[in-house]
Amino acid sequence: MSRVKRGVTAHAKHKKVYKAAKGFYGRRKNTIRAAKPAVEKAGQYAFRDRKRKKRTMRALWIQRLNAAVRPFGLTYSRFIDGLSKSGITVDRKVLSDLAIREPVAFQAIAEKAKAALAA
Repeated sequence: MSRVKRGVTAHAKHKKVYKAAKGFYGRRKNTIRAAKPAVEKAGQYAFRDRKRKKRTMRALWIQRLNAAVRPFGLTYSRFIDGLSKSGITVDRKVLSDLAIREPVAFQAIAEKAKAALAA
């Protein structure tokens, strides 16, 4: 049986890790023993934070909405309650965007929510 030299395969595998470790600091970018676990850990962080990003953005939209409805004499929770009672189904992302870019339209929505709470 012929002898197989594995240099090409190993080099290709290492190259893939080094490419993923580009921009890392110190030995983590150019030593396979340090780069491999660093790249694995980076992948774990990336996976976790893709989920976390969604939570963070929702929290930001809620904070923006809370700040936007305060001038109308509402709190965030009362505003959302008013929206559900008035039958308006717009998600928090769109409401937050409206509050920033279209204040007149947002004011109309806030007034409807306030009227639904009073009724």
